[in-house]
Amino acid sequence: MVKSNTSALGIIFPNSYDVLVPELVNVRLMASIPFASRYRIIDFILSGMTNSGIGDISVIVNKNYHSLMDHLGSGREWDLVRKNGGLHIFPPFAEKAATNSYVGRASALANILDFLRDAKEKYIIMSDTHMVVNFDFHAMLQTHIETGADMTLAYCEQPIPDGFIKAKNDGRSFYYTFDMEEDQIKKVYINSKEDGVKNFSMNIFVINRELLVEMVDNALLHGQAFFMRDVLMPQINRLNVKGYKYTGYVGFITDMKSYFDENMKLLDDYNLDALFAGSPVYTKIRGDHPTQYVNGSKVQNVMAADGCIIEGEVENSVLFRGVKIAKGATVKNCIVMQDTVVEAGANIEYLIVDKDVTISAGKEMKGTDTFPVYIGKGQTV
Repeated sequence: MVKSNTSALGIIFPNSYDVLVPELVNVRLMASIPFASRYRIIDFILSGMTNSGIGDISVIVNKNYHSLMDHLGSGREWDLVRKNGGLHIFPPFAEKAATNSYVGRASALANILDFLRDAKEKYIIMSDTHMVVNFDFHAMLQTHIETGADMTLAYCEQPIPDGFIKAKNDGRSFYYTFDMEEDQIKKVYINSKEDGVKNFSMNIFVINRELLVEMVDNALLHGQAFFMRDVLMPQINRLNVKGYKYTGYVGFITDMKSYFDENMKLLDDYNLDALFAGSPVYTKIRGDHPTQYVNGSKVQNVMAADGCIIEGEVENSVLFRGVKIAKGATVKNCIVMQDTVVEAGANIEYLIVDKDVTISAGKEMKGTDTFPVYIGKGQTV
């Protein structure tokens, strides 16, 4: 159920952590990576915001954003076609003062500083899109208001995802862990390599709008690009910064292996229910016919979107819209994206197959559980 309208402006950063999945973002950005047979990753955060009564949402894009714009359109599927507010997509150089594409949240926010100054909402809710989560932003906002915090940061108690620990340091992909005293964040660590359960940042922020404008203005003056590292951390003990502990289902996309695993986890009904049993997750409608399971096909433990035609054998796999599995083809432990064709007699296992791919008749390709093989968009193999 949609919560009553709240005085909060939503801001989404769709390019954060693109560098962690270079194969998948060659023709798109992190937010528009397909997930769970019919969604894009941004659908989860965007739906969470609209379900929480946030009716004014800005998406600050950096590069490779055409597929995202095509997916979001006017925002109709998320009830964001509105006379006041609605969905705003800010490309790089959105304002006159913008001189560069952004590298961090602070420089991204600096690109829309005039927009933030003119906004009427009292609070700003910001989020990255490197995770799949059914998040109640309304509950977090209410906690922020009740505690009188200057800023509230969402976190979950878990080990640091392997993809973050193993990633090469590119000087701009930071992740954060916290030291807490009750609900107060006392210290922030950057790119910790420590084992064990940590207070791991989800990169979801609630902050008073006027304070954010002041902080971004100051960051712009001093040439600071990264909000958490450059702006917040030096002021962590001066400001009242609270932590908001999230205990629900969350899957972080931090490399190709985690992308594969997080999709495969949803073949287990327990995980599927944990992610989708809360508020609805909306996505772009394509209007395909129901999936056809032709006589003689064999299907076991498969998530298949509408529009698929299955004549062969499919097991433990995620199929997106319009996928065709020909007679005699075998697909096991694979993610097969939109409008891909697996021709007769092909045999594939542990593959991540992007959109519009043709797996030729009789072709055999196999990856492994620890190293799924990726086939790029539009290829014929």
